[in-house]
Amino acid sequence: MMTSALIAIALLTLASAAIAMTLRNIIHSALLLIGSWAGIAAFYLWAGAEFVGFAQLMVYVGAVSMVVLFAVLLTQHSAADGRDAPSTLARVMAALIAGGGVLGVLCGAVFSTRLPNPVERAPVATVKDIGTQLMGPHAASLLVVGVLLTVALLGAIVIASADRAETGGEES
Repeated sequence: MMTSALIAIALLTLASAAIAMTLRNIIHSALLLIGSWAGIAAFYLWAGAEFVGFAQLMVYVGAVSMVVLFAVLLTQHSAADGRDAPSTLARVMAALIAGGGVLGVLCGAVFSTRLPNPVERAPVATVKDIGTQLMGPHAASLLVVGVLLTVALLGAIVIASADRAETGGEES
């Protein structure tokens, strides 16, 4: 039962990511990316890391996905801007090369990592302990990250609106 749930989560996550890479419509790709992030959160929940799973849902599925969608919508250009886009074959080759590079780095990292001693136990941290740490000694760091993300979003909006002002607004 547990293995079939993991296989279903993995297939849905990988399928949404693969379809997102192949679509030409960037809005649809961004929406499928949200599905992929939700699949990663489901994996964390399946693995018993509830705090990380819910943080994934709130941060990536909630906040980052909205930033991506706003950035896409604010910087959307007309179809005439894509005239010099590379061919489909070139895109596929670039994707295969990049994927191979990432796979090589991941395999190298996994195979060079020493397995821990099975006698040693990892420290147990509950969701309450993590929340206490985040809202206690690390509250300032959490606020700084929030401000940084807000400033980045506002900067993207300013840059996108400045580009539209220079080109004379939306083309029809």
